[in-house]
Amino acid sequence: MLKHGILGLLNYHDMTGYEIMEVFRDSLRFFWNAQTSQIYRELQGLEQKNWVNKTYVPQQGKPDKNIYAITEEGKAELLKWLADDDLGLRTKSPLLMKTFFMGERSREENIRYFHSLIEYCEIFLKGLEPIPEYIAAYGSYLPDKDKALYWEMTVDYGHRNMRMLIEWAQSCIGRLEDDGEQHLFR
Repeated sequence: MLKHGILGLLNYHDMTGYEIMEVFRDSLRFFWNAQTSQIYRELQGLEQKNWVNKTYVPQQGKPDKNIYAITEEGKAELLKWLADDDLGLRTKSPLLMKTFFMGERSREENIRYFHSLIEYCEIFLKGLEPIPEYIAAYGSYLPDKDKALYWEMTVDYGHRNMRMLIEWAQSCIGRLEDDGEQHLFR
């Protein structure tokens, strides 16, 4: 999946590995984690598959750099991946796995856990605040400005997901604070 994210970025314009990492830091990190080492390792694999080309650029007074560009084969792979019928919905959720087994802990511990989840989600939402500026800045590289609309949709998903998690965690806290009444659904 990371390889397709990198191909997608390079489809917008040529970048160094460092610039790709910056884009991950500024925007994609809200839904996909990637370490610098993973990005460079993936770039090597993409180059071996002939999905990207690397151009060595010597510099004076600064370290030399490699600029990566997507190839026609890379664009074909990106479009193939985008057309795949896999919706990308996964059932693996560490949060839900942990919640399922929380009956092994005290209600007080679990209430604290859900309060922590709410705090995390609120911090995450705060982190989304500068994203419209990033979209405007990175969008300036695009010849087709409509492509940034999809970036906005991704941010909207992040907002909605965090608000849903806050609401769910508040509901869990409410249920745990009940006088031990058991309710399957509310």
